[in-house]
Amino acid sequence: MQQNLDVDLLRTFATIAETGNFTRAGERLRRNQSTISLQMKRLEGAVGATLMDRNPRQVRITAEGELLLDYAKRILALNDELVSRVSEPQLRGVVRLGTPEDFATTHLPQVLSRFAQSHPAVALEVTCDLTLNLIERFRAGEYDLALIKREPIGGLGGTRVWREPLVWAASDRSHIDAGAPLPLVVSPHPCVYRKRGMEALDRAGRPWRIAYTCGSLAGAQAAVKAGLGVTVLPKNMVLKDLLVIDCGDGLPDLHDTEIALLVASPLSAPAERLREHIVRSLEHG
Repeated sequence: MQQNLDVDLLRTFATIAETGNFTRAGERLRRNQSTISLQMKRLEGAVGATLMDRNPRQVRITAEGELLLDYAKRILALNDELVSRVSEPQLRGVVRLGTPEDFATTHLPQVLSRFAQSHPAVALEVTCDLTLNLIERFRAGEYDLALIKREPIGGLGGTRVWREPLVWAASDRSHIDAGAPLPLVVSPHPCVYRKRGMEALDRAGRPWRIAYTCGSLAGAQAAVKAGLGVTVLPKNMVLKDLLVIDCGDGLPDLHDTEIALLVASPLSAPAERLREHIVRSLEHG
């Protein structure tokens, strides 16, 4: 006989993988920890495999669990899309989303397009700004949801939905003289990438100077392409006609950056649907 997997169990498993913790998964799903544990036992029994190794500090997904997680994400995405289109055709309202411009330009178009297709009566108000401004405006009640840049270890809060390495980027026109201050193309203060680059150079004892400041991603990329200096970008945001400078060439390692999602409370039904969609789309690729 063919085995039918319970979508509810798959959602619990995916939420544990997302949060990395049974307790946090229970809080998000509004279930106690014993219920979460029982659901995982049922799912492992259904598939006949151990899906995660658990210790007091963390949950580690096994190889079998990673395989199941990939399918679970797709099943849940189809399930949620179907529910949205069939059982909630009249879901309507306005959702206010704040986001950094570079992230909105690179990663959000397809994410928001899919949401708009599933919820055509929901109006999206998307505002781009610098992270610290986004946080202030979120706390002032201007946004339902806000995507912010944050350090991997920090106190800004939110749910991590994206992580990737930061790199130094330049064009083939750039001239980097090891004996001269490094020319930087940066966003205005405050900017997480600007701060990270300057602090890394200071720790490495490498002198620098600000050569060009621009508040837009397109303007900064144009300045770098013109050879005015080097900049700091997430690896996936480096244009094809720019060069990633290897840290072995005398520039310090910048490590990873994170994007986290801040969520207002209480949250309207349309905003809650967008929150679920963003987390699922970004954190699970």
